[in-house]
Amino acid sequence: MAQRMFDKVALIGIGLIGSSLARVIRREGLAGEIAVATRSPATLARAQELRLGDSYSTHARDAARDADLVIVSVPVGASGQVAAEIAPVLKPGAILTDVGSTKASVVAQMAPHVPDGVHFIPGHPIAGTEHSGPDAGFADLFEGRWCILTPEAGADAQAVERLTKFWQACGSKVDVMDPAHHDMVLAIVSHLPHIIAYNIVGTADDLEYASKSEVIKYSASGFRDFTRLAASDPTMWRDVCLHNKDAILEMLARFSEDLASLQRMIRWGQGDKLFELFTRTRAVRRSIIEAGQDVDAPDFGRHVASHPERS
Repeated sequence: MAQRMFDKVALIGIGLIGSSLARVIRREGLAGEIAVATRSPATLARAQELRLGDSYSTHARDAARDADLVIVSVPVGASGQVAAEIAPVLKPGAILTDVGSTKASVVAQMAPHVPDGVHFIPGHPIAGTEHSGPDAGFADLFEGRWCILTPEAGADAQAVERLTKFWQACGSKVDVMDPAHHDMVLAIVSHLPHIIAYNIVGTADDLEYASKSEVIKYSASGFRDFTRLAASDPTMWRDVCLHNKDAILEMLARFSEDLASLQRMIRWGQGDKLFELFTRTRAVRRSIIEAGQDVDAPDFGRHVASHPERS
């Protein structure tokens, strides 16, 4: 067990990421007190049943009061509203961070509300499943996964180091980058795949010549794995699209161009070019496995991962 790093941690939002943080903070003894806040009384009641925190409130301000570390785990479109609510009670020296998958928008929303003396260090743990809510979390979610921090120029180096060590204690590997660069990288590795998955599953759902029961019954691994992405939280992904619009549109344009090229290869029977493309993309999969970001298993490792009870 790691040593205590903060006297009080406030978790604003207790979905998959927030509840996983609560569990790993408790397991590793990283905080003396965990304060949980969420707007939904039903969600808050469930978090209390699961004993995810030590105090509970439907008001973010109550949880953030006197906290040494405040982690905002809400859909990115709500980040500014939360920052405005908690700003009056944030104590000097506190670290304020978030877990949103877009960063430039979060900085624009939250930074104007951050009081002097509070260290605002945006973050993004690249970890998740298609599940949501306080029951979805598990302490090993961040194990071996990357967490990207995007501190603003002039951010306190000691505060950045302290937050880095916190995420490392949660099991993450930590990298630091510029918010705009983060958003472009995540647009291709996360946002675009989810958007494509939503679109493909929507297309299948609209087919007239194949019944919905047939689509479900005969789903092979390809379509099945698209449905896993397409089952992700709709509110979160609506906000991602709206708050990383420019980067996503750029990647969609690139994808459309490459898709048109693939269409020509198929139409003109260019087998050599198809084989070359499929060989190159297969190598990307191998690189991901070698980087430790997945395991070499036919089900993409989901049933042998660190949370086997979800299998």
